Formats: sequence, C-alpha cells, structure tokens
Amino acid sequence: MGIKVGVMGYGTIGKRVSWAISLQPDMEVVGVVKTKPNWEVLSAVKRGFKIYVPEASKEKFLMSGIPVEGSVEDLLKDVDVVVDATPAGVGERNKPLYDSLGIKAVFQGGESAELCEVSFNSLVNYDEAYNKDCVRVVSCNTTGIIRVIHAVSELSRVRKVRAVIVRRGADLKEVKKGPIEGLILKPTSPPSHHAQDVKTVIKGLEDILTYSIIAPTTLAHMHVMNITLESEVSKEDVIQALKSTPRILIVNGSILSSTAELREFAKEYVRPGGDIYENVVWEDSIWAKGHEVMLAYAVHQEAIVVPENIDAIRSLAGTLSKEESIKLTNKTLGIKNMGG
Repeated sequence: MGIKVGVMGYGTIGKRVSWAISLQPDMEVVGVVKTKPNWEVLSAVKRGFKIYVPEASKEKFLMSGIPVEGSVEDLLKDVDVVVDATPAGVGERNKPLYDSLGIKAVFQGGESAELCEVSFNSLVNYDEAYNKDCVRVVSCNTTGIIRVIHAVSELSRVRKVRAVIVRRGADLKEVKKGPIEGLILKPTSPPSHHAQDVKTVIKGLEDILTYSIIAPTTLAHMHVMNITLESEVSKEDVIQALKSTPRILIVNGSILSSTAELREFAKEYVRPGGDIYENVVWEDSIWAKGHEVMLAYAVHQEAIVVPENIDAIRSLAGTLSKEESIKLTNKTLGIKNMGG
C-alpha cells in the first residue's frame, strides 16, 4: 500500500504538489483541504480529488454546488503524511493538530525554521529527515541557491557565497500585489533572509551574503551568484558539475535569454502549464577564474519546490533511499536531468 497523503491548502503550491503526488506509484492523495469555494477548487474537482473543509465552511461549499467529502479532522484521521501548503504562519497554527493525531507533516518555507527539526532539501539532507515527524521544505529561492552551491561544492569546498536575488513581485494570480513600477531592495540592509535559510540546510557554510530585489514581474526569479572555492576550477569543471546534478538544467542564452522566453518555451515544449522544476542556468553566464565562480540562473517560484515536497514525503515515511526517491520523482514529473 502506498503512502496516504492529505494536502492542507490548494493554492499555488498545494495544487501542484497534489497533482505531483497523484503521479507517484507509491503515494495516494486521500484528499485536499480548501477553506473557500473559489475558482481554484474547481481544478481539484476536475482532477477527482476529494474535498475536505473546515466545519464552518461546509455550507458555503454546498451552496456553491461543490461536493464535500468531510471535515479537516475526517481527512487527517485517514492519512500518513500531511503536506501543509497554507499561507505563511498558518502551518504553525496547524501543527498542534497534526501532533495530537500523530501525523507526520511537510511544511513550506514561509514557516519559521524553528517549527521543525529539519529544514529540507532533497540533495543535501534527505537522510537527516528520514523517519522524522516533520520537515520544512525551504523556499523557492533558497532551494535554488542550495542546489547550485551543492553542485559546485562537488568540485571543492565552498569558502564564500555572494548572491543577488531578483524576485518576482507576485505570482500570476496575485492581482492585489506589486510593485507595479520600480524595484524594491528588501530588506535594505543585507543579508536577506535567504542567507540564514541556506545555513539551516548546508551546515558549516558561514560566509554567505544575499541581497534581495523585488521586481515588477510575475514569471520567475533570477539569481546572480558568486562563489569562492578552496581550489581552482575551470568553466568546463563547473559546467560538468552542474550537468551532473539532478534538477539543474543548462540552456544557451542566445536561444533563451529571458525568463519570459523560458516560461513560454516550457509551456510549448516541456510541460502542461509551463512549470519548471529545475534551476535553469544560462551557460553563457558561467564564469570561472582561479578560485572564483560566477553564474546566473532562473527559478520558477511556483514549481521548483514541488519535487522537494515529494521527496520529503518519502523521507518522513522512511520508504525509499535518497537516490531512489530523487530518480522516481524526476521520472514521474518528467525532469530530464537525473544526474550522473
């Protein structure tokens, strides 16, 4: 029997994780939780997911003609693992309920690092999360940073990291957010929270500094990173290390030079909906001289953490090994670069 999973929250991340779980041969989506009968719940109905709601919301759903399977508590009584994809801060309020029922939980990067014993990244600390009660999958930007650092660290010990993160201003559906015009340096004093977040996963990396700029775009983030290594490396070394790392894709900047082109290409040729689970590194941007490496890459904020959530479920459940889980997740989600 597969791992029985419930998904708390069916928004930007929850709906993608639910779909990804349904593709896994060793997992089952028992149901998803929504608090409001908005347009997003229609995709859950279309995909055949059972809808669970808070008791106070049940009448609204029924009046909207949306079938309700039961309450939140009904769902949780029938799952092995819950993926909490609720807005930041809500997961912390939900955790006592999961604990009281003895349910393992996967939280998202908007929650505090103190919420769980392990902040999770598939490549770095899958084994550390094995059979734990809960993990926190770090944010989209932190996931992107960690993958690149991990790849380059296979060449030599990382001594220093400097990164500038150009963040999308809002997701496509977030019509009430901005900025509409201008760039926002947030926070104005470095580091941004991403540097500390990386340290919760990559232990021993002390010298990391990140800046974060919010830009008026909805498509993806872009990072520019400078890494100082203990040993000298060549550009060819770096390219090979990136190509050998799961969930990193290298593209030619003369063909795909912008986040707009990347997303459009993904929609046309890669996956329905244009989701990009990989770090997309521009090969043209890779520079290496002596101990220094510099490169630029894109992070699709809506999708990059989806495979990490799938691996986190298996790690908590104590089923597959790191290598087995990453390979299976990549295969089912159509991630071509499986590393090695």
